[in-house]
Amino acid sequence: MNKNIEATSNRKLSIQFSLDGFSFCISNTLHQVSEFSSFNFLETVNTPELVLENLQEIFKTEKSLQDDFESVTVIHQNNLSTLVPNKYFKEDALNNYLKYSVKTIATDLIVYDELECIDTKNVYIPFVNINNFLFQNFGEFEYKHHSSILLEKLFLQSSASLHFYVNISHSIFDIVVIEDAKLLFYNIFEYQTKEDFIYYVLFTLEQLELNPEETIISLLGDIDKESSLFKVLYTYVRNICFLNSKNTIFNDQTEIAKHSNFILLG
Repeated sequence: MNKNIEATSNRKLSIQFSLDGFSFCISNTLHQVSEFSSFNFLETVNTPELVLENLQEIFKTEKSLQDDFESVTVIHQNNLSTLVPNKYFKEDALNNYLKYSVKTIATDLIVYDELECIDTKNVYIPFVNINNFLFQNFGEFEYKHHSSILLEKLFLQSSASLHFYVNISHSIFDIVVIEDAKLLFYNIFEYQTKEDFIYYVLFTLEQLELNPEETIISLLGDIDKESSLFKVLYTYVRNICFLNSKNTIFNDQTEIAKHSNFILLG
């Protein structure tokens, strides 16, 4: 899908990719989005090499990606990350933070994002081959893990009351629970079926001692009321809403759901 409005100068490019697909948006210095496109891979790929092959094909045909930009931001969406509070963080111990939850190899590049909103580092593995490809196309750029962007944006709009967010992609989803400007819970889950999905949601509610009948769950990402994930969630949780973006790209009629693509457009 593609949505265009009037082009502006001083353009910024934001790119997000995962094992499932690729999205990008172009905006101006006022954060007004002039173009947004999203591509789903024909099937979920399981290696960075296959992701790169898909990206190379997209870059051949998308003329917008062949332009020059004032700045480029790249968002790596994967489940190869962990949060480390600053008081426990040591830069020479990055591998230790991931080794119990992520299968790493000696050649993996391990980096981190600074999350000032929760006084924490987000330690993760970026796809180096994708970064190299993008560097060849754009030169220097900034990159972050998708969960860093997600947490930063959610903290900006969360109030003192408890907020239970579920950000859904094709094969992974994030659960974020915030209360009184504090992060109570964050994790990334892999899923293949609706049963996997509801198990992890209910398990998280149970671990946090939250009542499914009372807790409001805010949904964002790749989900709608007709999806099997929404229907199974509504079987157990009655208070469900969609976290709609206020991005001006949604001011006109568009096929893009306001709660989708929150990390890029939220």
